[in-house]
Amino acid sequence: MNHPVRRRRPARLAFALRDRRSLFDERDHGLAARLSVAYLAMAAIGGGLAAKFVEGGPWAIPSPWLELPPLVAASASASAGVALAFALVVSSRYAMARASWAGELAEALSPIASRLSDRGIVAVALLSSLGEELLFRALLVPLLGVLGSSVLFGLIHQVRGPARWVWVAWATGAGLGFAALLQAFGSILGPLVAHALVNAANLSFLRRLSSGAARSASAGERLDQASRPPDALD
Repeated sequence: MNHPVRRRRPARLAFALRDRRSLFDERDHGLAARLSVAYLAMAAIGGGLAAKFVEGGPWAIPSPWLELPPLVAASASASAGVALAFALVVSSRYAMARASWAGELAEALSPIASRLSDRGIVAVALLSSLGEELLFRALLVPLLGVLGSSVLFGLIHQVRGPARWVWVAWATGAGLGFAALLQAFGSILGPLVAHALVNAANLSFLRRLSSGAARSASAGERLDQASRPPDALD
């Protein structure tokens, strides 16, 4: 007895026919790699230019607001960075619970976070902190000042949709905090720590939020299907 030969569905067609939620739940390792390469390039550019054009190089700036011994300044900067990160994360969670614009912003940023694995989140948090701090704080704070560098930092944070200028305003405020840390203590350590902690916490939160939304949508669809009356027989 001859059995019919089952043909395998082409990979591309199988991918296209899969449920959108299953695609949404998968982690895109390529995205983390691409972001990591981009931030490493940013770190190389910012650090190299700061080493050439900024007195003191990329790791410290001259004439900080507080004149402290280098080790004390670095320790105080790191401690203040942890406190600033805590304040930014708590305030963003409070806004999420109270303001519609915060929900729109989370909705705009969630698709990126949902595609990152745990390792991807750690890599992106660390390397985005390194790249952006070496460029916007180590290089641009001495050249443009605390306010000018923070406005430019905010303007590069663009997303599509109604949350665009909310994200720009939030990033500008965070940039002001990072720049003030650098200018206060003269050490880049505090902004690096604060930036990495904020990014890691927020990316993890947004990924959990999007995963929960996908599960709720799936459960709602199953409930809707179960509640439908059976089709009438002809």
